[in-house]
Amino acid sequence: MRIAVQIFRSGETTSLWGRSNELGEDGVGGTLTGELEVGEVVSMELALPLAAYPLKLRALVRYRIGLLHGFEFLAVNEQQRDVLRRVCEMLATGQ
Repeated sequence: MRIAVQIFRSGETTSLWGRSNELGEDGVGGTLTGELEVGEVVSMELALPLAAYPLKLRALVRYRIGLLHGFEFLAVNEQQRDVLRRVCEMLATGQ
C-alpha cells in the first residue's frame, strides 16, 4: 500500500512517500523516500484496499533502519479503527 507522510520541522513541511510492508491495527511499517527520526510525529495518509479514500492519521516514528520505518498510530477514532481492523482481517485471510 502507498504511504504519504508529512512532517513539520525547522519551520517547513517535508513530504515523503513510500510503500508499506506490514500493517496492524496499531501501526504500519514501510520504506520511505527519506529518513525520519525516532520520536517524531507525522501526518500520514494510507491508501487502503477497502477504503474509498486514503485514511488520514497521525503517527509516532517508533523505529528506523535506513529508509525502513515503523509507525504507531495516534488518536485513532472508531471509524478508522474499524477500517484498519477489516483490512487486517482481509490481508490475514489472503483475500
